[in-house]
Amino acid sequence: MYQKIARTKLEPEGGCIASAMEIIGKKWTALILRDLFDGPKRFCELERSITLINPRTLSKRLDDLERDGIIMKKSFAEAPPRTEYSLTKKGSDLLPILKQMAIWGTKHHHIVPVR
Repeated sequence: MYQKIARTKLEPEGGCIASAMEIIGKKWTALILRDLFDGPKRFCELERSITLINPRTLSKRLDDLERDGIIMKKSFAEAPPRTEYSLTKKGSDLLPILKQMAIWGTKHHHIVPVR
């Protein structure tokens, strides 16, 4: 006779994972968030850190994350103008998820070509 293994439902409601993936599943988004966990960054800092990202794609991802309430954009009235991006509370809530992704990536690391 076998023991019945208790199972817990991964999602409390259907569509929760899909909803999260709508935000963090887009290419480059996790790397943008990774950089913002260290503190506010300017566009050029993010562009330098994520070397293969197209500036137009970076701008689009930042706009999407701002629209979804994950990051906030702060503009400073200086000459030349300066804009910084930082995480909101909602964005900071993603830290445990990205840490687990990093742990998994470390455990199963292999070089994957960026496309």
